[in-house]
Amino acid sequence: MSALASSLSTGNLAGRVFNERQLRDAIDGGPARRYALVSRALKDGSLLRLKRGTYLLDKSYRSEAIHPFAAAQALLPGSYVSFETALAHHGWIPEAVFLTSSVTPGRKTLEYDTPIMGRFSFHPLAIQDYQFLVGVEREKLGALTAFVASPLRALIDLVALRKQRWTDLGWLTDSLRIDEDHLLSIKRKEFASLKAVYKHKAVNDFLQSLELAVRPLPSSGSSAP
Repeated sequence: MSALASSLSTGNLAGRVFNERQLRDAIDGGPARRYALVSRALKDGSLLRLKRGTYLLDKSYRSEAIHPFAAAQALLPGSYVSFETALAHHGWIPEAVFLTSSVTPGRKTLEYDTPIMGRFSFHPLAIQDYQFLVGVEREKLGALTAFVASPLRALIDLVALRKQRWTDLGWLTDSLRIDEDHLLSIKRKEFASLKAVYKHKAVNDFLQSLELAVRPLPSSGSSAP
C-alpha cells in the first residue's frame, strides 16, 4: 500500500471522488511532498485519476463501490444526471445505458472516457434562470448522493437536447420504447412544474402536446388528477 493510500484509507475521502483541494487538506506538507505522494500512488495503482485533478482510491481501499452518478457530480459539480441515463435508472426505458449523461450549468459539452468508471457526458440546455433544478431530486446512492432528473424532466431534457418536435406518442413508445403506462402516470402538477423551465418554444410545445395526449382536458363537470 502506498503512503498516500494508507493515509487516505482511514479518512473521509476513502469512499469518495475527491479533488486537488480536498487532497491538499488531507495531506500534511507542501506541494512537493504532495506531488511525490500522488505520483507514487498513481504509479502503483492505489490512486486512480478520473480526470486531471479528480481522483479516487482503488476499490481495494474502499468499503463500497462508488456509483457512476456520484462520480458524475464530482467530475462536474452543479450538474445533474438526466436524458436516457435517468430514464433507464427510473425503469422507463428497457435498454441498459452505458453512458452517464448529465445536464451541465455551463455552456460547453464535455465528455470524459475513464477506464475506471466508464464514459460521462455533460450537455448544456437553454433553461430559464432559477429553473435549473426543477424536477430534479437528490438521491442517496450508498454513502454518497447525486442529483437525478425525474422521469418527465429527463424526457423533456432529451427532447431539448435532440431538438425533437412533437408528432405523436409513437416516438416515445416505439423509438424510446417507453411503456404507455409510464406516460399515463404523469400527473398534471408535474407538467405544470416544467412549463417555466425551457427557453425554446418547440420544447414547450412538445411538453404541452404530451400533456394533452396523456392528460386530455376534462369534459365539463368532470375532473382529472
